[in-house]
Amino acid sequence: MSTPSLRGAGTPEDVWWAPDGLGTVPARQPVAVRPSGRVVVVAPHPDDEVLGTGGALAAWAPAGTEVAVVAVTDGEGSHPDSPTLTPADLAERRVDERTHALAALGLGRPTVHRLGLPDAGVAADDVAAGLGPLLREGDTVLLPVTGDGHPDHDATADGGSRAAAGLTCWRYAVWLWHWARPATVSFDGACRLLLPDAAVRAKAAAIGCFTTQIAPLSPDPRDAAILPATVLARFHRDTEIVWGPR
Repeated sequence: MSTPSLRGAGTPEDVWWAPDGLGTVPARQPVAVRPSGRVVVVAPHPDDEVLGTGGALAAWAPAGTEVAVVAVTDGEGSHPDSPTLTPADLAERRVDERTHALAALGLGRPTVHRLGLPDAGVAADDVAAGLGPLLREGDTVLLPVTGDGHPDHDATADGGSRAAAGLTCWRYAVWLWHWARPATVSFDGACRLLLPDAAVRAKAAAIGCFTTQIAPLSPDPRDAAILPATVLARFHRDTEIVWGPR
C-alpha cells in the first residue's frame, strides 16, 4: 500500500462525526478500562503519546496508574530544512516539550526511555530490539494503530507488536484521522473513551506545550507549523478512540 498523503487540511471533523462515523463506536468510561498494571506508551515522536492517548492518561492519573513512555525518536526531523533550528537543537526542544506535556497530564515525571532512532528513518526491527528489553509481565502497551499512515508510526506499530507479543496491547491513531474516512477504517475491537472534563483540559494544556509543532518556528515557510488548527481539532475532542481489549 502506498503511503497516504499527510498534507493539506485532511478529513474534516464533521465527516468523522457523520452518522456512519465515530458515534457508532461503543462508548466506555476510562475508569472502566483502566489497566491494573503499568502502562507503557510507545511514541514514534515527541507529542504522539499526548495526541493519541493523552486524555486516557490524564483520566487514569488520579488513580496512580504507573506510566512509562518509550520515545522511539527525538523528533529531530520535523523541520528538515529549517533555517532556524538545527536537528540537534530541535530534538532538545522537543524532548523538553514532552517533559512539560507529561506533567500537564498529571503524570509528574514518568520514566521516559529514549531509543534514539532516526526521525523519518525508523525500522521495525530496531523498534522491536529496543522495546523488548523494556517490557515486563503485566504491562499494557499502547502502540500506534496498524496503518496509521506515517512511515515511522507504521514501523513502530510493526516492531512494537513483535516486542509486546503476549502482553495486552491497545492501539491509538494520530495521522489516520488526517487521511482516512469513516468508511475506510475498521472499528472492530475499538472503543470510544468518554473523557472527563478535567482530562480534556489537561490534554489541551499538554498539547499546548509542543510549541515547535503547533506554531511556526519563524516566518520562513520552511518553519511552518506541523500541526495547524485543522489538524489539532482532531485531538481536542472529548473522546479518544482506542483499539484493543474491551
